[in-house]
Amino acid sequence: MHTHESFMEHTLRLALRGTGKVSPNPRVGCTIVKEGRIIGEGWHREFGGPHAEVDAFNRCTEDPTDATVYVNLEPCSHIGKTPPCAPLLMEKGIKTVVIAMQDPNPLVAGKGINQLREAGIEVIENICQEEAFWLNRTFIKHILTGMPYVIGKIAQSLDGCIATASGESQWITCEESRHEVHRMRGEFDAVMIGRGTAEADNPSLTIHSVPGRNPIRIILDTHCSLPMTLNVFNDEYRGLTLYCHGDHCNQHERPAQLKELGVHTIPCSMGEHNHIDISSLLITLGREFGIGSILVEGGGILMQELMEHSLLDELHLFIAPIMIGQGKKAAGAYTASTLEEAYRLNCKGVLKSGDDIHVITVKSS
Repeated sequence: MHTHESFMEHTLRLALRGTGKVSPNPRVGCTIVKEGRIIGEGWHREFGGPHAEVDAFNRCTEDPTDATVYVNLEPCSHIGKTPPCAPLLMEKGIKTVVIAMQDPNPLVAGKGINQLREAGIEVIENICQEEAFWLNRTFIKHILTGMPYVIGKIAQSLDGCIATASGESQWITCEESRHEVHRMRGEFDAVMIGRGTAEADNPSLTIHSVPGRNPIRIILDTHCSLPMTLNVFNDEYRGLTLYCHGDHCNQHERPAQLKELGVHTIPCSMGEHNHIDISSLLITLGREFGIGSILVEGGGILMQELMEHSLLDELHLFIAPIMIGQGKKAAGAYTASTLEEAYRLNCKGVLKSGDDIHVITVKSS
C-alpha cells in the first residue's frame, strides 16, 4: 500500500533529475496521484524552464480534479521567471497538497501554503523533511545568507597525506573515486583550488564521462605568480575561469593579460597569513556572481583557511589504502590546541569507492 512517504520518496527521486541543470533554483519534483495511482509526474528540468508542478500537469494522463499533489518544496506564490504555482494548483481543482518542507526563500516562506489553505485545499507538511533539506542544502544556505555552500574534497592516504613530500599526488585514489569527483563537479556551481594545486597538478577542472555542465573554475593566486600556460587559462572553457588575486596586484600585468584571454579576474582584499580574505571572497562570489555552491579540491593551505574561519559546510574524504609517511597533509598547518577547538563534523555516510573509502561529513551545528 502506498503512503505519503512512498509517494514523496518518488517525488524526491524526480527532483534529483534536475541536478546540475537548475541552479541557482532548487531541485524540485512533483507527483500527481488520484485514487492511489500516479497520473502525472515531472520535475524542474532547467533554470528558467517550467517548474515541477507545471511539468507534471503537462504530462498528466487524466483529469487531475480532486487529485493529491506531492511536491518536495512549497509551491511558489510569487512571479519570477515563470508564473507562480500555488494558483495553478487551485485552478486544477487539486484536493490535497503534500509538501516535504517550506520554501526558505523570503519571497515564499509559507505564503504558498497559506494561499492553498485559504482556497480550501488541504495541506500536509513535513513529509520526508530531512531528505528534502539535504537535497536542497546548497540552495537553502545561499538563499538565507547570500553565501555559497562550501564542500571540501580531499583525496588522501590512510595516514592523512594528499601528496608525497616531493609533491606527487596523481593518483592517490582509484579511478572510481576520480569518477565520483567528476560527478560532483557537475552537481555544484563552481570548483575552487589554490595556487599550489593549480601549479602542481595543472588540472582542467572540467567533467569527463559523466552528464552535466562544466563548473565555474575559481583559481586563487594571491600574488599573481601562476604561469599563463595553465589549462584553466587557455582551454576552450577559459570563460568559466574566475582568477582571484590580491588587490595589491591591481597594477600587475597578469590580470590584464588574463582578461585579454577571456578570463574573469577578481581583485580581493587581504586577510590573515598574507593570503586572500577567504570570507570576503565567498561573500562576493555568492552575492555578486550568484554562485550557490563551491566544491573545494585543494590544497592543504586553502583547506586550512576554510577550517580556521569555520567556512567548510561539508567534507568528502576519499581515503586510499596506501601509506605515504612524510607527505603533505590534507589541512595544511591547521592546528587545534585542544580537542574542544578541533573542527567538528558529523558523519553523513561511508561508501565503498573501488578500493577506496568515501566518507561524507557535514559541519556540526
